[in-house]
Amino acid sequence: MYSDFISLADFTSEELVDLLDVAGELKRKLKSREDHRVLAGQMLVMIFEKPSLRTRVTFETGIFQLGGSSIFIEDRLGRRETVPDVARNLERWVNGIVARTHRHEDVIELAHHASVPVINALTDSQHPCQVLADAMTLREHRGTLDGLRVAFVGDGNNMFASWAELATRFSFHLTLVCPEGYEGDPAVRTRAEKEARAGFTVSNDPMAGVKNADVVYTDVWASMGQEDEQEKRAAIFAPFQVNARMMAQAKADALFMHCLPAHRGEEVTDDVIEASRSIVFDQAENRLHAQKAVLVRLMAPR
Repeated sequence: MYSDFISLADFTSEELVDLLDVAGELKRKLKSREDHRVLAGQMLVMIFEKPSLRTRVTFETGIFQLGGSSIFIEDRLGRRETVPDVARNLERWVNGIVARTHRHEDVIELAHHASVPVINALTDSQHPCQVLADAMTLREHRGTLDGLRVAFVGDGNNMFASWAELATRFSFHLTLVCPEGYEGDPAVRTRAEKEARAGFTVSNDPMAGVKNADVVYTDVWASMGQEDEQEKRAAIFAPFQVNARMMAQAKADALFMHCLPAHRGEEVTDDVIEASRSIVFDQAENRLHAQKAVLVRLMAPR
């Protein structure tokens, strides 16, 4: 059994299915008001270097619903003291650590030096919590991920990287649809090309890239920390806006997904995000249940 939640690549397909099953059961228990305080008395510390709405609220709500408590720290890891020293202090006081950082290496270092579970709540490289919730949402709407065609439209960023990892564990075809030069980390693409179970492709043609897709997924064009590139990226990514014309290229029942926050009128139009085929707020809801599953599997007494 796993001890941290840093990257989806650290898990087998069976372990990810287990997490999704646990998330579904926890969601059912919450909806039916069944007691599921399996982490009673446990303390979770959350270290955030970046702003957050969904991640912070769902982790704080989740640990509360599971019977535990949380402490929030807004600070830059490694600034006042070394990351190993932070880890060695925190492990003496709390039962789990959630970290939302710029450097992915900081989360890895925390996990290496802390004897308690460490959860990656987003780094510049990956966002596994979001993609676990996305997988849960697709299972709810389509029954399975296997056999689907997913088009990720936009920058080859941390969101795409975690989707690429998911594609090595489930049998859906993944296409990155992006402007030339914005394909992201070459190592991420190389691994996806070699290991994606149902195939991986890159398309620099926005309309061709979403052709016959079951799912059209997008994210902001400039991630946190790239604000100074916003104007430049807006011009380059404009042809990749997810609008009604683009959605018409996908399957008639194609779902629209977005990790949020959305810059309406930029990467997606209002009519798409508000359409009946948009499941963005289901994704947001499932952040709570997917992350509770991670907390239970990592922190519950065995």
